[in-house]
Amino acid sequence: MNIRRFQLGEDLALFEVYYSAIHLIAKSDYSEEQLNAWAPLDLDRQLWMNRITGINPFVAEIDGQPVGYADIQHNGYIDHFFVSGHYPRQGIGKALMECIHNEANYLSLTELTSNVSLTAQPFFERFGFVVVEQRKPLIRGVEMRNALMRKSL
Repeated sequence: MNIRRFQLGEDLALFEVYYSAIHLIAKSDYSEEQLNAWAPLDLDRQLWMNRITGINPFVAEIDGQPVGYADIQHNGYIDHFFVSGHYPRQGIGKALMECIHNEANYLSLTELTSNVSLTAQPFFERFGFVVVEQRKPLIRGVEMRNALMRKSL
């Protein structure tokens, strides 16, 4: 496995990671309606490309194929953290989390925060994050459950 920065032109490959993570891994915690609101198949591609380019994530790849990605912003916020639904439990999430922590150290951050799905909360807890607040945001008009999580560094 190799972890590197996002490269222009791979936004569609990262959409596949995002989509499969949500529809294959998170399906045990969310309804089909919620999954489709969170990751619709017909998501506007230009909007997606702008989003991914804007967060400039780290990308985990195996044999040259993206299998996960995660970002960390200059304020310590982790906006996206996804592992392909076709590659669960293979250490990809752990490697990305270690990369995020290394970058946080490089940026001299004192805390990390993220809005974390029900599915990912146990994973984030294993890395020392704690739930600050349970939330029910609306995504495309559908109520979702997640939690604001924080970790002091």
